Amino acid sequence: MKNFKSVYKRELKGYFNSPVAYVFIITFLIATAGCTFYLGSFYERMQADLSAFFMWHPWLYLFLIPAIGMRIWAEERKSGSIELLFTLPITVTEAVLAKFTAAWSFVGVALILTFPIVFTVNYLGSPDNGIILASYLGSFLMAGAYMAITCVTSALTKNQVISFVMSVIICFILVLTGLGVFTQHLVNYMPVAVADFISMFSFTTHFNSLQRGVIDSRDIIFFVSMIASLLVANVLILEHKKHE
Repeated sequence: MKNFKSVYKRELKGYFNSPVAYVFIITFLIATAGCTFYLGSFYERMQADLSAFFMWHPWLYLFLIPAIGMRIWAEERKSGSIELLFTLPITVTEAVLAKFTAAWSFVGVALILTFPIVFTVNYLGSPDNGIILASYLGSFLMAGAYMAITCVTSALTKNQVISFVMSVIICFILVLTGLGVFTQHLVNYMPVAVADFISMFSFTTHFNSLQRGVIDSRDIIFFVSMIASLLVANVLILEHKKHE
């Protein structure tokens, strides 16, 4: 774990030493506020809740998280520093976990910085803070799944732009399959049971459940399992690249 901590601290520090990190945080905060108060018609709805805030997270993450994570392995491979990393007394598994956790922590910091909106809604009314807490948990887990996908695509290529595009496409599909309109369209071509089964692999399906304040173990297991599976795939890809 000593090696894990060293790489984790280096990676997390690297994010905050880069102007890109602050651009991401500022963009995320402005985008969430804009989507909530303008696109989400926060005041017009006359309801003291944050459903208008969280409903945009899958779409905001769709571009912002791949933009942060696309460099994780692609940059290492392009610069050749990945060979140096492999010579250090650290396993590929430790390196993958450390880099992923640092990136996920950075996104978590950006999410925490949205706290003024929680104070705002509590000032304006009496929201169910349990639902808000469950929604934050769902958003954080979903962000981890987005980041895990980006880690895999970043390990597959030396080109950050290709990693970004691949991540956006994969995440978009996993968001789209949970939308009611898409599911209804699938029903026209396949049995309802099959369409429902496909929707169960969507980020939207499980995030919406948590957003309603229902902390179902199945939703937690879905996100955790997806993150774990993708990190295993990340390790296997790097092990293969290591021996090429």
